[in-house]
Amino acid sequence: MGCPAVKVFASKRARRRALVHFLVAGLVFVAATVLVRDRLWIVTDVAALRAFVAGFGVLAPVVLILLQTLQVVLAPIPGQVLAVVAGYLFGPWWGTLFNVIGIGLGSTIAFWLSRRFGRGYVERVVSAAVLERFDDLVERRGLPALFVLFLIPGLPDDALCFVGGLTTIPLRKLVVVAVVGRAPAFFLANVLGDLVATGELRRAGLLFVVVTVVAVAAYLQRDRIADVLDDLLP
Repeated sequence: MGCPAVKVFASKRARRRALVHFLVAGLVFVAATVLVRDRLWIVTDVAALRAFVAGFGVLAPVVLILLQTLQVVLAPIPGQVLAVVAGYLFGPWWGTLFNVIGIGLGSTIAFWLSRRFGRGYVERVVSAAVLERFDDLVERRGLPALFVLFLIPGLPDDALCFVGGLTTIPLRKLVVVAVVGRAPAFFLANVLGDLVATGELRRAGLLFVVVTVVAVAAYLQRDRIADVLDDLLP
């Protein structure tokens, strides 16, 4: 006796709708890749990125927000570089505001994509090591675990947005936790950019060293941090 067929879609209409969604998503991805593939280098060069954003004049905040939104979805792009640029151009407070808007929009998109297309999609965009380490923790401990993980610099916060989207936590709560948890680190990066802009290079260097040490330590101890959270949180 053969095994019963596995029914993936509830109806032919659902199958057609899913195919259309995948086709549209694929076309958008291809178009975005063609448009920006030769320009992605700019996001890792602070001076070039600052000149690029500043070149848009009064539209510079909009450009910064859009870039910050994209960096969440395109996880390899370092959002902290954009935060430093925002601090340099707009100061710590306005820069942080623009960054928070960007990461809020980007996090919303990442959560939605994860929830809409499921685990198979997340496994393609998030490294297996991150999923293996944080997936079960976030599933069991929920929002408190996500908040602490977002709060600690050095952990893969963009990837965690995709991991969080696999849970049943309401989208609005996920977005609030992502924004509030990530805001302090982005504020420090904006302060760093502002210190550079005002010529306080010694203080900027000290802040850079402190933040870098914390981030590297958190990255190296990410497994231990996850285990401690799993033990402490209800």
